[in-house]
Amino acid sequence: MHRTGDIGSAVIGTGFIGTVHVEALRRIGVPVLGILEDTPEHGVARAAELGVPRAYASLGELLADDRVRAVHVTSPNHLHYRQVVEILSSGRHVICEKPLAMTSTESADLVARAASSGLVNAVNFNIRFYPLNQHLAAEIAAGALGDVRLVTGHYLQDWLALETDWNWRLEPARGGALRAVGDIGSHFLDLVTFLTGQRVASVMADLATFVPVRREPAGPVLTFSNERATETVAREITTEDAATVLLRFEHGARGLVAISQVSHGRKNSLRYEIDGSAGAAAWESEQPDQLWIGHRERANEVLLRNPALMNEAGRAAARLPGGHVEGFGDTFPAHFAAIYADIAAGGPSPRPAYATFADGHDEMLVGDAIAESARSRRWVDVRRDGVPGVHEAATAATPEGGIS
Repeated sequence: MHRTGDIGSAVIGTGFIGTVHVEALRRIGVPVLGILEDTPEHGVARAAELGVPRAYASLGELLADDRVRAVHVTSPNHLHYRQVVEILSSGRHVICEKPLAMTSTESADLVARAASSGLVNAVNFNIRFYPLNQHLAAEIAAGALGDVRLVTGHYLQDWLALETDWNWRLEPARGGALRAVGDIGSHFLDLVTFLTGQRVASVMADLATFVPVRREPAGPVLTFSNERATETVAREITTEDAATVLLRFEHGARGLVAISQVSHGRKNSLRYEIDGSAGAAAWESEQPDQLWIGHRERANEVLLRNPALMNEAGRAAARLPGGHVEGFGDTFPAHFAAIYADIAAGGPSPRPAYATFADGHDEMLVGDAIAESARSRRWVDVRRDGVPGVHEAATAATPEGGIS
């Protein structure tokens, strides 16, 4: 057993999300020994900006550093598979951004490699680790809502609403064939799977590209940047701006979700409602400290995030007292604390609370079904073919009582 402060880490890619990784690791006391960027020069500049002691010139140089025991992969999507293969082969634990790979064939291979290695493997589905989501997952597992019947919601953003908005995720060769679904829809799908304990069994999907031609800047653009380039080139867009998906879950629940990166005014709005036979619950990422609880025969409730009022799972994810709002950035320390507890123990626990490569691969399979459904205009089953199942919701927690 090691202390997390003795576990050296490195981060590949320090854009928007990579920077969040660096800051979260510091908050839980895990030393960030170095970073790797697209060029050595960029790496040196970013290391200085972030106060990181070293910029590696290559992945080989990073993996030659014996002090590094865990690597965070936050590079563009098309690099994930190759980088994760090398990291696992070197005997390091891996935390990878979603999507796990560009294709489900690649992600299946990574699941197999990770399983045979015995190393901790995680996909950054951090939204599980809002404290109220951890609380609700344990409550649903304990039967507080009864049998889950209906799951509805959306994930809406506006950062690609204009024809002048550009990001590498718009390029299928770098971002993948599914864009809105792969980038943010996967978060919604993983979250409701985690909360309900039910995997998506089949889908009916409609994908839409509302901005068929965009203006690509001549130079690089950062994710969520407000900058507008003066020199641009017209580019045809083949990936979806939005999706609407009907869902059928393994144990009979039904669902529907709207996913969009072109919804004006919606900066990062993930909302779900879960309706069960004994009650309902709803949550919104832009108001993350409030969980709505619905009842038929008594007044509805709003549970404010408060460690004193949540169950054990919720308390474990909370970092601040009640009344001190915990947001997006706070989910990462809670998420990484669970991951690094397993790293300190030497390997993955039997039922990790965090999303593993198996969970990341399952979302790739759901994505395959969504893409096929949109092409064929019909219901499509998720083809798992003996793939290991995702972990049941909230099994790492012991629920305490009913919903407050």
